[in-house]
Parts: sequence; structure tokens; C-alpha cells
Amino acid sequence: MRVHKAVIAGAIALSLAACSPGSGSSDKTAAPTTVSTDVAKAGNVTLNLTDFWGAAEGEWIKQVITDFEKKYPNVKIVRKTEDWGQLNSTLNLQLQDAGGPDIATANNGWQSLGTLAKGGLVVNLDAYAKAYGWDKSVPTTIARQNQFTTDFKTMGSGSWFATPMARTSLIGLYYNADKLKALGIAPPTNLADLEADAAKAKAAGQIPFEYGSQDGSTTVLLGLQALLADKKKLNDYIYGDSTVKAADIGMTDAVTLTKKWADQGWFPPNFNGIDYQTAVANFVGGKGVFRWEYTGSLGLNTQQQGHFGYLQLPQQSGSGTVGVGAAPGAMVVSAKSKHPDVAAAFLNYMMSPEAGQAAVDRGLVPAMSPDVQVPPASLSLTGESAGAATLDKNDGYVPYFDWSSPTMLDTLGQNLQLLYAGKTTADKFTAAVDKDRDTFLAGQS
Repeated sequence: MRVHKAVIAGAIALSLAACSPGSGSSDKTAAPTTVSTDVAKAGNVTLNLTDFWGAAEGEWIKQVITDFEKKYPNVKIVRKTEDWGQLNSTLNLQLQDAGGPDIATANNGWQSLGTLAKGGLVVNLDAYAKAYGWDKSVPTTIARQNQFTTDFKTMGSGSWFATPMARTSLIGLYYNADKLKALGIAPPTNLADLEADAAKAKAAGQIPFEYGSQDGSTTVLLGLQALLADKKKLNDYIYGDSTVKAADIGMTDAVTLTKKWADQGWFPPNFNGIDYQTAVANFVGGKGVFRWEYTGSLGLNTQQQGHFGYLQLPQQSGSGTVGVGAAPGAMVVSAKSKHPDVAAAFLNYMMSPEAGQAAVDRGLVPAMSPDVQVPPASLSLTGESAGAATLDKNDGYVPYFDWSSPTMLDTLGQNLQLLYAGKTTADKFTAAVDKDRDTFLAGQS
């Protein structure tokens, strides 16, 4: 699940980023000067792929591989699956091995992708971005998640060192459709509606938001921030623009609103003692009317999907829809691959409408695939797909906030606990966020 992967990423950062990104580029990070998109003329090619996907995600990539091999019978893709934590902690070593993967899933951010790119372990994909039109077809807010300047001082601009795929993971609002119907409440269409609905649910004896903060869950805070912050400033902050401060990106307002909801009793009693897995089980089991969550993390079966809906609420300012989201993995091509052209063609196929439909067919959230056919009985997947399509159209993605520094996830979780206990204020919370990010940036330079 995305929330736990984010936690692991913070732990891995210290070991993986032994040399923090800094200045200095080399020929190893330059894009190839000549590329080919003609896979059929490449001859017989075998590519090794390493990823961490299991369950429905694993079935999705199997289907994508099968379809690609059918399209190009001269290509064979050999897939290996590893534990997510193991893969991310060893990928830098695997890519130094001539027998390592041609294609792999990396983690976005400085702690993984930035380190691999700076070390010259993955291919600079700029030439392929132009050849396949990624620089035009991929929403810029998603493209930025895969880019670094070649002096490795800046994340979020510069050259492509990875690609997304026709799948996404978002933070949004789930609702129990049966409870809304019983309460006579329509699904909210904006933040004001949501607060009014929460007040009605509380008055009726229901828990408005199922939530537990024991292990530092940040989904409520970051979900609200996306409704309140300026999209460009929020992206710039996370990507290291030191002139933008946390107070400029809705952090103080989001913290204040989160604390207000807690004080109004809109979270479960003793929510500080509820861990993440218990909160998920409680919501799926019928407790709570709403829940902020990562898409796919509720583990809904086919029958349950008809009883839970999903919303990507618009910004409070009415300026469009913004949401926290990223592809579930950054796809990289090894610098040691003997067939980078074919590997890049496979990355391109992973972004195709066909790959998006294959995702929906397995209950996964598509991206960059506006024409996918979603099973009408799946209320949750219908909402998730609509949310992703809206963010695609609005170019409305913002990355996970913990990408702003290797220790940001801990800073957010620790200060949330202090906030709920009345031991810090929204202003001090915001100051702590700035201190964490700015300390990291100072170390970069």
C-alpha cells in the first residue's frame, strides 16, 4: 500500500542515498544522440524486468507484457518480482551488474531515482521523450516527478530519467454510500459541502471521518492541503524552491482545519490509539462515513466496490482540481542495457490506453486513459477513474509531500501527534516543516 511504501522510503533513504545529489554532471548522464522507435527491426531481443508488484498489480504487468510481446513477436520480456523494500535498497547494486535488469521500478525522489540518475546507472530518456511525444502527452505535473537537472541540484525539471505509466495512485475522499443514503446526504461536491455533511453525520451519531493517527497517518492533512494550496507553489516547494515557504502552500490552513475537525469530534474516539490497518478495517467494516485514503489501499472486493464511492474534490478557490498523486513506480532503463531502444518502447507501451484499460480490468486506477471502460457496478473504481481523468485534464497532480526531504514524513507524523495533544500550534507545525525542508536543501548545496 502506498502509505506504507512512503514510510519505508524514509527508512531506506539513509542507506540508499549514501552520496547525496549535488553538483557535477558527466557524460554518463547525457541523453543518447541517436534512438530508434522501430522495435520490429531490432531483431530478436530479450529484456529483463524487475518490479515489486503483486496481486492485481502483478496481473496487470503480466498482461501488459503479454500484449507487448504479441505486438512485437521478436521481443521476450523476462520478469522478476522482488519485495518492495528489498528492491529499492538493492537496485543501485543491481544496475551496476551487467546481468542486472534492463528495466526496473524505482522510487521517485532524491533517495532513489535521483541517486540512480546521478550515478549514471539509468538512461537519460530525453531523446525518447521527444521521439514518442511524452513531453506533450504526459501532464507536466506528472512529468516533473521523473525529471532532474543534470547537475543534480534540482528535482522536478531538466531531463527525464524515468517514466510514469497508465496507472496512478491518488489521495482522495472515500465515502460509505449506504450511510450517505441512510442519512439523506448526497455525496459532497466541494469542501463546504463536506463539512456540512460531516456535521450532519456527527449529529446523527455517526463518526464523520474514520481515521487513526497512531502511526502518523498524513492522508487527512495532505488531502486538505491539496484543496487549499496553489498548485504551482506546492509543486515548487516539494521540488526544492527555497523561496516558497510552507505558509505559502496552505500548510498552516490545512493544519488548522485538521485540528478543528479533531476538536469537533469528527474523528473516532481515541483516534490517537488507532493504527492504520485497524482504521482501514473499521471503515471497510462499516464504521465512519468518510475516509481520506490512498486509492487502492482499502482492498475492496468486487462486491464491496459497489458500496463505497470515491471523490476528487475541487479546490476551495474554484480554480480547478488538484490532488496528491503519482504513478506507482518510476520506470527506469539501465545504462548497461544492450537494447535501450526496445526498453524505451516498452516504457512507452506502459503509458498506452491499452495498458490503462488493462489496469481498469483488474480494478486498478488508470491514468492518461480518458476512454477506458469502467464496470458500472464498481462505484469506487468509477469515482477513482473519474478523479484521475480530472487531474489529467487539469494537469492537477502534486507529488507526495515527503519527497521534499528524506525526513519529512517523520516530521509530519511527529508534529501531527503533538498537534492533536495540544502541544504545538499550526504556526509551529509549519515552521517545523520549513526547518526540515530547508535543512535538507542547505545540505544539497
